[in-house]
Amino acid sequence: HPDFTVNAGGFCCFIYDLDGRRRPATLDDVHRAIHMVNALDQVTYTGLPVADQTTPIDVRPVSMAAELAKHTTKFGGVETFKPADIPYLIEIGTIIKGSMEALRAEPILVGYGEARSPLCIDRNMAEIFIDYIERGLPQTLDTMPNAGATSPVTPAGTLAVGIAETLAGLVLGYAVRDDAVVGVDIIPSNCDMQSGIFHYGNMDRMRLLVARVQMISEYYGCPSGVHGGKTDSCFVDLQCGAEKALSTLMPVLAGAVGIGTVGHIENAVTFCPQQLVIDNEIARGVRQMLQPVEVNDLTLALDVVRRVGIGGNYLEQEHTAEHFRQEMLLSPLFATMPWDAAHRESPAGIEAKALEKARALWHEPVEPVVDRQQIKAIDAVVEAARRHMRG
Repeated sequence: HPDFTVNAGGFCCFIYDLDGRRRPATLDDVHRAIHMVNALDQVTYTGLPVADQTTPIDVRPVSMAAELAKHTTKFGGVETFKPADIPYLIEIGTIIKGSMEALRAEPILVGYGEARSPLCIDRNMAEIFIDYIERGLPQTLDTMPNAGATSPVTPAGTLAVGIAETLAGLVLGYAVRDDAVVGVDIIPSNCDMQSGIFHYGNMDRMRLLVARVQMISEYYGCPSGVHGGKTDSCFVDLQCGAEKALSTLMPVLAGAVGIGTVGHIENAVTFCPQQLVIDNEIARGVRQMLQPVEVNDLTLALDVVRRVGIGGNYLEQEHTAEHFRQEMLLSPLFATMPWDAAHRESPAGIEAKALEKARALWHEPVEPVVDRQQIKAIDAVVEAARRHMRG
């Protein structure tokens, strides 16, 4: 799927900012991160790249969803901590879409259920899942079996546990409503036997992602996206680049229709604006790799071949000028230069270029994308949620 979608988000607690500090995220970080996503052409959807850590935890999902609604049209999923969040999230969605019927037709700001591996859907997640289904909104039960910790250490055993968990959500959804819209999803990985951490981008996870995509798409007939564009690295470094590229390319080659969430380092705990710019460029490159080779009279260009003849060149041909932008990857980050030019004065590799672009986007003015009436209505929903959560 060369047209695969790319999702940002993740509700990260921390930001690795443009001054090289890892710190808790603020509301200003939330606004500027969303603005960056809006400006990056390869990112299709977004949840919250970061969540404001000064907002009280009980109202944080509603408050952050409100900021997303006010500042982007690239709506992805949102985090839902408890069933009490749902009416407020739906009310914000109806303010944006205009009505409940329009929201059902094009759902936005919808949370999702998550299994607690192995083989458990706890009461809180079951209630969230059921509430959305009863309201006629789509749901998926995400599962994250962790080989060697919460699932068998073997890939087949891990995938079997994950499938059992997500199919349980499918059964639950149809038990609630015959017309339920329910997806199936597995987010499998391996437990790092040195640290106990869930591998998000490690290369040994790639075959699990590929098998998961093939199984759900081809056996169950449910094309879906997958957690890709990930890294376990805590640095914007070579490990990060390799893991990001492979965890984007491999699932898409296997048939994934989307990958996400991008812009993270440190197992999706920390958002990095600089890395988001690089991830955007990786996605552009993967799309270019997957473009089919079109064969017709225009692309064969036999008339141009005859005109140039033996020993000529194609640089001065109009055909080249007309088509090179469509056929070649013209990346602002990935450079092809001779040594002397690359090292002249102050060398600037991809990290420096990405940091420069991130700074430019980060410091642009951030404006809402909705009108004043909608902002006022959304803020009223958040204030009602605050009063309710405080009891």
